[in-house]
Amino acid sequence: MSGIGMSLRLDRIDLSYTGTPVIADLSLEVRPGEILILTGPSGCGKSTVLRAFAGLLRPDAGQVLADSTQVAGTSRDRAVVFQDNALLPWRTVRSNIELALKLRGEPRAGRKALAERWIEEIGLTGFADFLPKSLSGGMRQRVQLARGLAGAPRSVLMDEPFGALDSQTRATMQRLLVDTWQTHPTTIVFVTHDVDEALLLGDRVAVLGRAGEPLRALLEVPQPRAVGVDRSQLRAEIITALDHSGDLAAL
Repeated sequence: MSGIGMSLRLDRIDLSYTGTPVIADLSLEVRPGEILILTGPSGCGKSTVLRAFAGLLRPDAGQVLADSTQVAGTSRDRAVVFQDNALLPWRTVRSNIELALKLRGEPRAGRKALAERWIEEIGLTGFADFLPKSLSGGMRQRVQLARGLAGAPRSVLMDEPFGALDSQTRATMQRLLVDTWQTHPTTIVFVTHDVDEALLLGDRVAVLGRAGEPLRALLEVPQPRAVGVDRSQLRAEIITALDHSGDLAAL
């Protein structure tokens, strides 16, 4: 990794999706090396904002900045991890990870050993030669995480990556994400509907309102990821912000 991650910033952006306005006049800064959570009701534009950060969607107005440089397209410095696994189905676990290493310019001779190291780190030793179709949903998400980070991005943009997992697998993946992020520091923007997941993972939580509404809240998480800290007051603040948006579906 280069440094501890990049800064990301939205400067008064308007965004639309398939011609429909979704975000209006939104400003938001992501600090280098932090995990920023984006939450809010369905249809408020969380995934649309993530696509703008990734360079997959150009704003109708305003600017998207990465380390103070305007984002004009995708970059290997800004990796994306989606909920629906985007692994190449004809490539094995090792080969999917090796692809990320190839794209970052890693010499061919060292890719296999590096991929094996990632496979061990994500707890999939023995599955290097498996195709994605032979893996469970949680295992595929592990590979996605490894592939996203193996490319040494300075930011990782995650769109509800654990939303389709059962509760036990989801808890395992949450711990794995934090452990991997602490070992390989980068900036993470993480979209979720789940308030408890937001409080578990985030340094800060940004609550978006419905389409066209401004940012509802931007809250610091006290002692992020520390065990035993009472965050009930912050949880209540997030719920109030969601309620103000007219939607408590995140609970």
